Amino acid sequence: MTSSLRDWQRRCIDTALEHFLSSPHFFCQATPGAGKTRMAAELARCLLEQRKIDLVLCFAPSCQVVDGFRSTFAAVLGKRLDGLLGAVGAAYTYQAMDYRDEAFWRLLDDYRVFAVFDEIHHCAGHDPLLSNAWGQQILQRIQDRAAFTLALSGTPWRSDDRAIALARYSSPEGHLICDYRYGLREAIADGVCRAPRIVLLDNQKVKLTEELETESTVRLFPSIAKLLGESPVTFEELLRHDEVIDQLLGLGCAKLDELRQIKPDAAGLVVATDIEHAQQIAQALEARGDGCRVVTNRTPDAQQVINAFRRSDCRWIVAVGMISEGTDIPRLQVCCYLSRIRTELHYRQVLGRVLRRIGAPDDQAWLFMLAEPTLRSFAERIADDLPDDLAVLSQVQMAAAPSGSMAGGMGAGSEADGRSGGEAGRPPRAGAAGGYSLGDFSAEPSYQVSFSQHYRQLLLACF
Repeated sequence: MTSSLRDWQRRCIDTALEHFLSSPHFFCQATPGAGKTRMAAELARCLLEQRKIDLVLCFAPSCQVVDGFRSTFAAVLGKRLDGLLGAVGAAYTYQAMDYRDEAFWRLLDDYRVFAVFDEIHHCAGHDPLLSNAWGQQILQRIQDRAAFTLALSGTPWRSDDRAIALARYSSPEGHLICDYRYGLREAIADGVCRAPRIVLLDNQKVKLTEELETESTVRLFPSIAKLLGESPVTFEELLRHDEVIDQLLGLGCAKLDELRQIKPDAAGLVVATDIEHAQQIAQALEARGDGCRVVTNRTPDAQQVINAFRRSDCRWIVAVGMISEGTDIPRLQVCCYLSRIRTELHYRQVLGRVLRRIGAPDDQAWLFMLAEPTLRSFAERIADDLPDDLAVLSQVQMAAAPSGSMAGGMGAGSEADGRSGGEAGRPPRAGAAGGYSLGDFSAEPSYQVSFSQHYRQLLLACF
């Protein structure tokens, strides 16, 4: 086995090889940034050397992750994973499973295939009636035909509470059973992942001015949580507020300046809500003199943009749904969370983008966000790798997704693509200096939010 493997990767491979003597399905939960792809490639190498498999098929939720699998497996196996003549196998997105013909699926009957599924939580299904489209493909095409399967996830639960394909659950409690677990606390202790430092930005005096025809009212709120809970202002509207963007970017840029004194190529990630929002953020960074790249699902040659950023010393990358999961850019060390998505799965996957450690002085990751109650609760329990209220199979019967739906219950993927509109249906309009005007019709109230200079920061350090 390759000497550069981490201890957890060695232990996981040994456990999997032993497990495969009695069962063909292995489920590994390892914290984002721990190195699951490398472990999977080394396990495939062992199975090939032991002559237990003939081919390797890998599936992942995005083209970016698929490209990472191809390069990592090729480096470890010394053979291509591009599906062409002479390759040891192929890697595809989950979406591409729908377009494989019968000749492709017969490979699982004619050869001993090792099937690897990255971020398997995207695939719902034990029962075909309660599966999404991707889970159905695994159940019907792969589960009982592959010689061995490896299911990988850093966040093994789903926002819709459906069972994960290829997962096992205890009875009657419904707890997820992992064949191997490697948590964030262990990864930090082993020097594999950075320790997260999460900073929540709040304001002690938020002013909301409401105007309707000739009347005007002013209300003051002692916190962002109070504003969101007791006024019509939405979280997404705050994320588009110029001052909120400026304050969060200011914190992120200051921290990045500090880190680049130690690591000159350290970089930052801003997770935006949609394409227009990403451009707004990019303009704010450029106004500060900070270079940045923008990558969205509409960016031509998005993977090339990401690869170029990975190798450059550009300070920031602003992303919509492209770097939330699985994408490996180790020099990312700071993140500003300006996404409207408030699911714990997406939040943890984003945090995972800045956790991958690459050197001795490289021991902290920083995430800056608004002090919104839901996000704060996620931050406060980041040390719990499998929250009991999430990684438990719900006993509630759920309606089946339409058979033609690809997104039906996709979890983070469907929530993170940034293509849908926001909570307000359209972006709010800029108002007077220091404020933001909310509302689109003169017959309805027009709102303006402004902030005092009394900002406060709460630092959460879980490890």
